[in-house]
Amino acid sequence: MMNRYAAITLLAGTAALAACSKKAPEELPPPPVETTAEAPVTTTAPTGPVVGSQEHFVDAVNGQNVIYFDTDRYNIDSADAAALQTQAQYLGQYRQIRITIEGHADERGTREYNLALGERRANAAKNYLVGLGVDANRISTVSYGKERPVALGSNEAAWAENRRAVSVVIN
Repeated sequence: MMNRYAAITLLAGTAALAACSKKAPEELPPPPVETTAEAPVTTTAPTGPVVGSQEHFVDAVNGQNVIYFDTDRYNIDSADAAALQTQAQYLGQYRQIRITIEGHADERGTREYNLALGERRANAAKNYLVGLGVDANRISTVSYGKERPVALGSNEAAWAENRRAVSVVIN
């Protein structure tokens, strides 16, 4: 009896397994397509100057971080006003940035006179920016007088380049 029971169990198991077996597909899948190895995707940091750097500031204001003055003058003319408005827009967008405005003069005149003139030029630029809504606490001024010329020479072209106020980002 035991043999019969074992035989029936064996036959039942075989039948069950046979019912589960898959039939071969009528159509085979296409062969694998060869692919060329693609370069791995790499992520890089954005190129360009870092926000808050002098380079970013100069780029953002289209190089208008310098304003120029006539001889013995410190008034803001229309070209200076346009440059300062561009600077004010930048400073309005990046409220964490502080600047120093450097006042400069040409080589003519005494050291004391040129230091005072450079200070008036820097303060004129600062006051204009403050009038446009930039917080005065974000702007400091310094006068270099005739001590830091950008153009060497004793002629009108050199003097015109040296009569300036330069906005510089500070960290």
